[in-house]
Amino acid sequence: MSSETILSTENVTKYFPVRKGLNPFSKEKRFIRAVDGVSITIRKGMTIAVVGESGCGKTTLARTIALMTPPTGGKVIFSGRDISSGRVDRGELYKEMQMVFQDPESSLDPRMKVGQSIAEPLRGLMGWKKDEIEEAVKRSLKAVGLSEDYAQRLPRQLSGGQKQRVAIARAISTQPSLVILDEPTSALDASVQAQILQLLLDLQKEFKLSYMLITHNIAVAQYMSDYVAVMYAGNVVEYGPTRTVITKPRHPYTIALISSAPIPDPTKKNLLHVEIKGEVPSAITPPPGCRFNPRCPYAESLCSEQNPALEEISPQHFVACHFVQKTG
Repeated sequence: MSSETILSTENVTKYFPVRKGLNPFSKEKRFIRAVDGVSITIRKGMTIAVVGESGCGKTTLARTIALMTPPTGGKVIFSGRDISSGRVDRGELYKEMQMVFQDPESSLDPRMKVGQSIAEPLRGLMGWKKDEIEEAVKRSLKAVGLSEDYAQRLPRQLSGGQKQRVAIARAISTQPSLVILDEPTSALDASVQAQILQLLLDLQKEFKLSYMLITHNIAVAQYMSDYVAVMYAGNVVEYGPTRTVITKPRHPYTIALISSAPIPDPTKKNLLHVEIKGEVPSAITPPPGCRFNPRCPYAESLCSEQNPALEEISPQHFVACHFVQKTG
């Protein structure tokens, strides 16, 4: 695997202002702290999975990295350039960075034929001529396992799996170096999910792609990724090689997340047991200190006073916990 860094974030934050509600004269400024100081690294040809419960900030992080919403603070470094500075040519950026969304039904224009959808970024970003675009559309369809005939079909004539294949074909048509996958299989039938995941792995190998995978599914992260970042309430609480994090999780939230994953064999039980009580904290008024402390079975007074930093507990394995020795 290449050691070349293709993307890194440095303490990235994304806050959304909250409307003042019933008192329009209030001077208090309130924010939803969707992403609150996240630093990750993606190397060329590798996949990093960002996992966590719904509402943890993982999709907002992906959209912030893709500049679909500008970061509130921190830096996003892509191919050696600070793209969060506000002085980036988005046309040039999106030649190299593409995104596959969760729901292919909503990401494809129902009035456009498949060939037109795939050709749109080629025409708008690459400036290619008609014959070049036609060849690229054929190549992209072939790469995702669809025949040229699909170029003349409308989205309503496709199955869910075929629609997602078209969305993937459109994403790889510009020959990007990084593809952000936002829950790419969660809207599909279980029988189709494995096919799409294997397709993504095959395309990664063929085109030397780097992936950022957003998922709530630990099994998908384990199957697809080289590294995993576990998010909770806008923070990364554990980060490291996927095999290490999943087989030897050390943050109480990661342990609970893995223990909640269903095991196909009913005769086996998950050996990891951490009971989580309560609810996910408010992103507007998060608890002081560690955001997981109100639900953590190991929490002590220090946990409500200081937010722990990510610290390396073994090679490339980082955990944000004051009492990580308790989970060893």
